[in-house]
Amino acid sequence: MTETQIQLVQSSWEKCIPIADTAASLFYSKLFELDPSLKPLFKSDIKEQGKKLMTMITTAVRGLSNLEAIVGAVQDMGRRHAGYGVKEEHYETVGSALIWTLKKGLGDDFDEATEEAWVATYTLLASTMKDAAAEAA
Repeated sequence: MTETQIQLVQSSWEKCIPIADTAASLFYSKLFELDPSLKPLFKSDIKEQGKKLMTMITTAVRGLSNLEAIVGAVQDMGRRHAGYGVKEEHYETVGSALIWTLKKGLGDDFDEATEEAWVATYTLLASTMKDAAAEAA
């Protein structure tokens, strides 16, 4: 990832924070629309899960400038998700739901460069999580 991509992701995410509850709701609605079989993986209150999701994304996004500081936490999350039943193919669906949510929430502020930056970010984080999950298996 380039410094410009990191800045695009960080600045666009800051615009999402004020609408975090709505963004989380949009995300999970889209996720379950794309793959209804994922719904049973979320056993707790979905609003509470949404808050955790937004907090996790905020932490990851703010840590992009110092990846070494967040890689351990991202790896731990990958191992935990494997324990919850998340499979490698689920990451693509999650990525699609995330990009769709960002487009919907940011509108015209989600231009092509911003989308490319988010795809690069998600790919990096998801790969780190999947690798850690595979090592733990």
